[in-house]
Amino acid sequence: MRLRHISFLFAAVSLLATLPARAEWAALARLQRQGALVSAMAVDLGTGKVIQQLDPDQRLTPASLTKLATAAEVLQEWPPNEQFQTRLLSAQPLEGGVLRGDLVLAGAGDPSLDDRSLWELAAEARGAGLHTVTGALVVDPLPFGTVACANHDRCAALVRSDNAYNAPLSAIGVDFGTWCVRVVPTAPWTNARVGGCGVTHLPITVIGHIRTVPRGYRQTFWVERRTQNGEDTIAVGGDVPMGDGQRVYRAMSDPARGTGLLLKEALREIGVQVEGPVVVRFEQPPAHAHMLARVDGLLVREQLWRMLQYSNNYIADVLTLDMGAVTQPHETLASASRLLADFVARTEYGDPPNLGPPPLYSGSGLTTDNRLSANDLVRLLMYEYHDTRRFPAFYAGLVAPHDAPFLFLRQGNSAWLNRVALKTGTLDNPRSVCGIAGYLRKRDGGWIAFAAIVNGGPRWRHVPLYQAIGAERSDIEALARRY
Repeated sequence: MRLRHISFLFAAVSLLATLPARAEWAALARLQRQGALVSAMAVDLGTGKVIQQLDPDQRLTPASLTKLATAAEVLQEWPPNEQFQTRLLSAQPLEGGVLRGDLVLAGAGDPSLDDRSLWELAAEARGAGLHTVTGALVVDPLPFGTVACANHDRCAALVRSDNAYNAPLSAIGVDFGTWCVRVVPTAPWTNARVGGCGVTHLPITVIGHIRTVPRGYRQTFWVERRTQNGEDTIAVGGDVPMGDGQRVYRAMSDPARGTGLLLKEALREIGVQVEGPVVVRFEQPPAHAHMLARVDGLLVREQLWRMLQYSNNYIADVLTLDMGAVTQPHETLASASRLLADFVARTEYGDPPNLGPPPLYSGSGLTTDNRLSANDLVRLLMYEYHDTRRFPAFYAGLVAPHDAPFLFLRQGNSAWLNRVALKTGTLDNPRSVCGIAGYLRKRDGGWIAFAAIVNGGPRWRHVPLYQAIGAERSDIEALARRY
């Protein structure tokens, strides 16, 4: 009996000696065994060696992790201090403050164009002496024209929208292609004021009323944009309690035309009368055009910061179309996004598998057919880390969990909260997606690049967010304890 017991112990010890010293991505591996699809990888950036991996080459839906590729290629195309310039032009000079002809709003693909920008253009034109335009206000959506909707949400928004994220894409789109509606309570049991944010009066029809109720009453008001025969209207209803005014944003059906309508109203309110209609026309301005006003957009590095920190889909997809238009305008977001896929394939650092470019159909990740692996993302992070000129602007867009805008990230130990900088990607439909990718600062000052993507699988279609992010966080914390 004693000999058998000793033999058993010897065999067990021998077996343990053949097992890995520690489980790799242990928490994520448990999710995988339950039916989740997982791809994860971590690389020491000092040595270039893979620290741990779990199905690293499996390409899954990355959601907003796609924006890491968008940011990296944008910094290849333009320096961090680049600005997109939107201009007001005329073919004819002013004659006593009168422009006899059309006033042209020429875009530059600036995703940061906002209502303040329109007022700046209007004020500068008025300061140049303009007070009357006999022709139309022509909106010239350079550098790309009308872009066909590429997913269900944006296609549905051509008819109606009760949110802001699904605005159709345009090279000219104020406030990320949305109508900003200001709801101001007046007195109890009277109608609240419903108007614009950057203009006093919205240049489209408002249907319905919002009732003001006393403080303490429940807020029930709603705002919806509806479109019929090419004309946007804003429908409202419900109650708003006494208090400060509130702003809500609703996607425009045609951001270029909507921007033109808002600019025309801003010009009117500042004392410039445009006699003709708003017309959207895609054409190059004449070489001899006179510039009456211009406004510079945010610096590229600040655009990327907003895109990554707040996961702004509109910025990501407009910048993707901007990059495509450097060589030629693209009629679809998917065709412009092929440049992103080729870029990811070209910039894979080290010795990646020969899988070819990943399928990418948008720069935002809002397109659920996008696919990236942990290997794709980590190699991209490695490439950016070794690009000393662009890395500061790229890294600045990532967030430390301690300062994250989302509560689900602001949990965990000190290493997770303070030594990690990352981007997240989440979706609910048609399957759950929860991904993280970024950098872990080692205790010795070195760096680790990591990526982990969890998708719902055939056996477990919707992995709860708290379980997916909890597993990812647990494994990064384990990595931080080792390094």
